[in-house]
Amino acid sequence: MDTLESLREKLESASEIDSVVKTMKAVAASNIGQYEKSVLALDDYYRTVSLGLTAYFKSEEIHKRYKNEVATKDKNNLIGVIVFGSDQGLVGRFNDSLTDFVSQSLNTIPKQKEIWSVGESIQLLLKDAGFNTTKIFAVPNEVNAITSLIGDILIKAQESMEEQKIDTLYIFHNQPKEGAGYAPVMQRLLPLDDKWRKEFTTTKWTTNKLPQVAGDVHATLLALISEYLFVSLFKACAESLASENSSRLNAMQRAEKNIEELLEELNNTFHRLRQSSIDEELFDVVAGFEALKK
Repeated sequence: MDTLESLREKLESASEIDSVVKTMKAVAASNIGQYEKSVLALDDYYRTVSLGLTAYFKSEEIHKRYKNEVATKDKNNLIGVIVFGSDQGLVGRFNDSLTDFVSQSLNTIPKQKEIWSVGESIQLLLKDAGFNTTKIFAVPNEVNAITSLIGDILIKAQESMEEQKIDTLYIFHNQPKEGAGYAPVMQRLLPLDDKWRKEFTTTKWTTNKLPQVAGDVHATLLALISEYLFVSLFKACAESLASENSSRLNAMQRAEKNIEELLEELNNTFHRLRQSSIDEELFDVVAGFEALKK
């Protein structure tokens, strides 16, 4: 049976945990804000890159050159897969649900795959699902660290493409949903074929004047493609980190609710036991007084 002293210790422990949970909840909410701001900041830049690619694809000469380059690629190359996971705790089924989605998606693609994981935890889950990863990247812990990560991924991807190991590239990550929560998504970045090109032909030019290409056509096109890949990967990573912190925020909110209920129950038990102890002491005093009176 609990004593007043043991209940007091439990109340102190629960209060300390509640303080930690509130702090983690505030940190998660703050992180969500900075990652969401970084994604919003990319929208205008991504639109600028899209308009640049739209301008180039309006040139039939560039289109033919680009199409011929794509057609010469080896169709038996590997499929590159990049999976953005989480290495921090208190995120629920963040990695598990993403692993299930990756497994279902990749099983419909018959070609051989080379998988890179961002995070060791997701790599272990992918291994349990039957997929071997050839490269593991560290999960960034802040917005400023994303640029370095994407730079490393692009260097690795360029090396693989130059060695003609990879001609197709998919990225998988969790994306925040409107309101709350997240959902796993897949995006194909490569190859830069007709399907990829059509995504930009639907983009309308901002004026009625036809766009013109200035400078070296091929070099500028490659620069725009490089920026497109960078922005796409940066956005995927930022959305993954925002989803991770959203999952942690939800976990902290549930934990905070449970702790508050526990504190309320402990407080009620403590007050009842304390009142009972006071009543017993009063009864002893009254009984002693009556005995002395007699």
